[in-house]
Amino acid sequence: MGNTNSTKPQQEQPPPPSQPEPDDDPFTCEICIEPVLSNNKFRNNSLCVHPFCVDCITKYLQLKIKDDRVAGIKCPGLNCDRLLDPLRCRTLIPPEAFDKWCDLLCEKALLGLDRCYCPNRRCSAVVVNECGGVVKRSMCPNCKRLFCFSCELPWHAGYRCEESGQLRDENDVEFGVLAERKKWMRCPQCHHCVERVRGCSIVKCRCGSLFCYNCGWDVLRQGCGCNKGAYRPGVGTVRTSIICAILYLLLCMFWYYNYRM
Repeated sequence: MGNTNSTKPQQEQPPPPSQPEPDDDPFTCEICIEPVLSNNKFRNNSLCVHPFCVDCITKYLQLKIKDDRVAGIKCPGLNCDRLLDPLRCRTLIPPEAFDKWCDLLCEKALLGLDRCYCPNRRCSAVVVNECGGVVKRSMCPNCKRLFCFSCELPWHAGYRCEESGQLRDENDVEFGVLAERKKWMRCPQCHHCVERVRGCSIVKCRCGSLFCYNCGWDVLRQGCGCNKGAYRPGVGTVRTSIICAILYLLLCMFWYYNYRM
């Protein structure tokens, strides 16, 4: 028997993937109900595929931004909750309208956060309290100036917020800066600055009031805010009076039943 060369059948090559044909067919805009060529069709970055012409979307965006002041602009399609992509719409509207839209988006993102505006008229940047709690002395991240976050005024070193609006000369300002640097405490009664050299944190002002040099609380009325209940003369005096009254009553009863009967 002779040898024969066997050949493998050739495998059929799969057809090349078909390339998507460009959408050259005209469509009907769902807003103006007019036939429009495909090169004038608005595309929402594949978020949704509702047929709208560029002219109608442009007017729709300007209306929502200028009149309604809407940040999250939804697709005008019926029962569509998709948002329009700002980057896709950037070239469709004027620059001032797009800047206003960005401001609305930033304001919406900051809702629920404690924020204020820099009191510097040349800045007026938005400053957000990201740390939480009560914030006073702050620095604007834009102009680098110090201001009070609570009253939204330039930083009033050594003065309370309710005093920051009063007229002060340069000497008052310098004294406030010095009091802040020396960490002097103000009396809660007469509001004069007091300096503690050494000793207990409970100090007595020249007006006669006792207060804690660390927290500034009036210990006769509020106690000490550093360690609540550790120093409360008012509460201690009441308790002592009650105990003394009970002991006196028991002593009187003991004397009455033992010496009168």
